[in-house]
Amino acid sequence: MAFASSFRRLVAGSNSLLSSPSFFVRHCSTLTSPRLFVSGLSRLTTNEKLQDAFASFGQLVDARVITDRETGRSKGFGFVTYATIEDAEKAKAEMNAKFLDGWVIFVDPARPREPRRPLQREPPRSSSGSGFTTNKTIGWCE
Repeated sequence: MAFASSFRRLVAGSNSLLSSPSFFVRHCSTLTSPRLFVSGLSRLTTNEKLQDAFASFGQLVDARVITDRETGRSKGFGFVTYATIEDAEKAKAEMNAKFLDGWVIFVDPARPREPRRPLQREPPRSSSGSGFTTNKTIGWCE
């Protein structure tokens, strides 16, 4: 019992090293960059709404909802960038699994973009010039 009471006093003490938020951020941080990936966004969430939701956690550098190139609609995810990793860690802790525009959002560390594979083009099919092509399994077909 004495150990439990001492441990509780150590953890709950106001001058305790463990109760300091800066201790947690510096020594238990999982982030390696100040950029966060936000998923589960509503189709109605805009860059401005995302910025407003994350602005209270520190100096926000950028907040961007990713949209489809053709339709301009939200793809349901975005990125938030802070000036420091500590600010990003606070935002991740506070906003993960919270509601934004009626949807539950998830905040994770952003990963670097993976390089895209080059498109493999299909070789041109042989044609006899009459509109017919050769099908190797059946013979001639339209």
